Amino acid sequence: MASTPGELNIIPLPVSVQVAEGSFVITSDTVIVATPGATPEACLFAQQLAPALGFEMPVEEHADATPRKGAICLRLDPQPASLGEEGYRLSIQPDRIDLAAYRPAGLFYGCQSIRQLLPAEALSAEVANDVEWSVACATVEDKPRFSWRGHLFDTSRHFFTVEEVKRAIDLIAFHKMNVFHWHLVDDQGWRLESKRYPKLTETGAWRKTALGVDYGGYYTQDEVQDILAFAAARHVTVVPEIEMPGHSVAALASYPYLGCTGGPYEVRPDRGITKQVYCAGQEETYQFIFNLLDEVLDLFPSQFIHIGGDECPKDEWSACQNCQARIRQENLQDEKQLQSYFIHRVDEYLANRGRRMVGWDEILEGGLAPGAVVQAWRDVEHAKAAAMEGHDVILSPTSHCYLDYAYDKIPTELAHGYEAVLEELTAEQQAHILGIEGNTWTEEVPDQDTYDYHTYPRLSALAEVAWSPAPQRAWESFSMRLQALKQRLEVLKVKFGEEQPAPTG
Repeated sequence: MASTPGELNIIPLPVSVQVAEGSFVITSDTVIVATPGATPEACLFAQQLAPALGFEMPVEEHADATPRKGAICLRLDPQPASLGEEGYRLSIQPDRIDLAAYRPAGLFYGCQSIRQLLPAEALSAEVANDVEWSVACATVEDKPRFSWRGHLFDTSRHFFTVEEVKRAIDLIAFHKMNVFHWHLVDDQGWRLESKRYPKLTETGAWRKTALGVDYGGYYTQDEVQDILAFAAARHVTVVPEIEMPGHSVAALASYPYLGCTGGPYEVRPDRGITKQVYCAGQEETYQFIFNLLDEVLDLFPSQFIHIGGDECPKDEWSACQNCQARIRQENLQDEKQLQSYFIHRVDEYLANRGRRMVGWDEILEGGLAPGAVVQAWRDVEHAKAAAMEGHDVILSPTSHCYLDYAYDKIPTELAHGYEAVLEELTAEQQAHILGIEGNTWTEEVPDQDTYDYHTYPRLSALAEVAWSPAPQRAWESFSMRLQALKQRLEVLKVKFGEEQPAPTG
């Protein structure tokens, strides 16, 4: 019979669902059949279920993975091309499961839907005994609303281990999110190994706590490559953020010549905005940044590279002979135009390397190159302005998407109610809205449990905003499906928020 999508406990809400009688039961005799090109997704699916099942379903590759009795079939098929690069068609019958997609990403997302439909114990890292591994019969056709469904993970203010970073990526992939915005650099710590500039981690990765103890850490390039491979298998693009020209004290503490005064500088132990920023007048600063970006681009395959560009005081530029000389040399009017000059040079450098610059909405000041992407965080007016100027836009407003805020300021229902269609935009301008990103800044997030508390279930709600058709979304449906999701988050040991007091750290 036909049903509303809310009758299946899947988050984000699928585009179309038909519920039927009965269920498919996974047993030790169940096999996964995959067409060529679908095998990696089939193997990952089997590996994800194996710890709880106590066995790993064998994967057989066949040129024609025709649905057959007792099997889960994963097929790359040109027929669901209308579902796009990430859509899928899922048919669950009592004797078989057939999952078809145009591209591998669609198969991965279909597998996540199956994981949500299985008993919660299917997500356990240990064998779950006396559980019938049944999946309710249904037909699902699904595809995302937006191409950018992101999460910002701040490891500068609080350093997370490699395993904690992987866990965060795994959780967003489970929610069908596909961008991991990795905030690696800020005043409070430099987290990315540089072979050319080793002091960035020797000095910049560490800060003194209130007790005078060194705190910090960093990721080696080998560790980053390991994380990138883990993310790629889950169809998650990792977008690094290398802050400039502000939020850069960790770099200045490592190489003081990069600042206007020459220091001394100290990696900041506390939050806030500092007047200590890169010198925008001397050519040595740009050479450092371009050399550093060469390393970043060699390491990260993402088309998008985030350069921050926000909250940059101009006080030191006003008093700096090099910056004032640059203003005169380039016929700039003031320090605001000097920041625009700085951003333009970085944008041009990235564009020449075949990449696209992303920056917070302050980069709009002074105009931008056509390929630059604006991440709007302050208010909707900056998003509108960027789209009207023909720039692609990522929506991350503080009003709905800042997950480090308290729940009484941004409750889950408010996050779920966010709408990404902006009034006053034409259809052509609206097409520049790439999608949505939920941000978890970690100035007040000292550990994984506190991260969980702030991030979930509000990121679950934003995942639905980014994926599901707006007319079908309703808080009543989401809140019912959320109860099933919370059972699964508990199995995953996610200390989600709202129903419990915040951890004290």
